[in-house]
Amino acid sequence: MAVVLAQGARVALGKDGEELGRVHMGLGWDPVRHTTLRPGLQALTGVDLDAACLLFDADHHMVDSVWARQLKSKDGAVSHSGDNVTGQGDGDDETVTVDLAALPSRVTALVFTASSFSGADFSKISAAYCRLIEDATGAELARYEVVPTGTHNAKIFAKIVRDGDGGWTMTAIGAPAVAHTIDALVPAILPHL
Repeated sequence: MAVVLAQGARVALGKDGEELGRVHMGLGWDPVRHTTLRPGLQALTGVDLDAACLLFDADHHMVDSVWARQLKSKDGAVSHSGDNVTGQGDGDDETVTVDLAALPSRVTALVFTASSFSGADFSKISAAYCRLIEDATGAELARYEVVPTGTHNAKIFAKIVRDGDGGWTMTAIGAPAVAHTIDALVPAILPHL
């Protein structure tokens, strides 16, 4: 059963000292429904968010990033499902797959974000979440649902960090940011590492 995280909460990943291999971080969002010119009808306006995974070393330097325009990390351990330009429909809108066992040892933290390259803000989104799924079993390990409203165009959802025992810990962040590029997100991420 998945652990539902509150903002700032963390959970150790894996059970009974068992190491995780491949995981998927699914990010989802829904556009706000708005009333149309015909009374009683509602319409959806798509919101194009870009899910991303930024990889950091122990000194908090960004090692690599994976997002809609760079679908694979240089080492191949992290991959992106591709761009969903509307956020409409059920389930995860974009997914980042991580082979934790294949990550280089210098990567100590993975930070998952969603941002609007076009600048649309989170007031256009009615729901947003991230959820971590174990690849081998399909089990949802952890879920974090965020309150997406606001005039920011990016959200720092969660991080996964190596712990001292060779395992990993996930922390729900939920911090708003204003950034149009991956590089511009880094200063907003650093205080959360």
